[in-house]
Amino acid sequence: MKKALMVWGGWEGHEPKQCVEVFVPFLKESGYDVEVSDSLDAYSDVKKMSKLDLIVQSWTMGTLTEAQEKGLTQAVREGVGLAGWHGGLCDAFHDNVTYQFMTGGQWVAHPGDQDHTYTVNILDGDDPITKGLEDFSITSEQYYLHVDPSNEVLAETTFNGETYPWIDGCVMPVVWKRRWGTGRGFYSALGHVAKDFEIPPVRQFVERGMLWASR
Repeated sequence: MKKALMVWGGWEGHEPKQCVEVFVPFLKESGYDVEVSDSLDAYSDVKKMSKLDLIVQSWTMGTLTEAQEKGLTQAVREGVGLAGWHGGLCDAFHDNVTYQFMTGGQWVAHPGDQDHTYTVNILDGDDPITKGLEDFSITSEQYYLHVDPSNEVLAETTFNGETYPWIDGCVMPVVWKRRWGTGRGFYSALGHVAKDFEIPPVRQFVERGMLWASR
């Protein structure tokens, strides 16, 4: 049986515990032994991390210790999958640059705040993560990110400039996958709070992304 570690914590406004609980049943039904933790301590346990197939993180802000960052980034580099969404993966550990290099992006702003309606455009309808999905609209936070050019972008959005006129027409990645050593990483900027996952493609992105990223 495959092993998954789901870690939640940090800023409570992103409902990290509730969001993780959305996906626990899916992973169990997909054949994973799932451990859920509200601590980052496992990241520094090299032996434990090496036996995992998948790490799912929902932890906004905070800081990793040197041992935690090394343990996490080494595990992914050696083949453990990493998946996450919204601030739980890419608004985390702002002082840990190796971590940011691994995830492929970092939150900068959310123009329009959380009541903003925008469109998500699918770029590659043949990819296993996006196959069969179509463009859709969502009312939630629209993330403006610093993004690694080596990411393989699967979906994107365009800013309208209502909040900041100088970013009018700026195209921003929303969903991507990437490599880190021999490990796979998946990220979706969607999923501000648990109810966002009631939107089928928002939930499907993460479900498929976790399976794709897994060892």
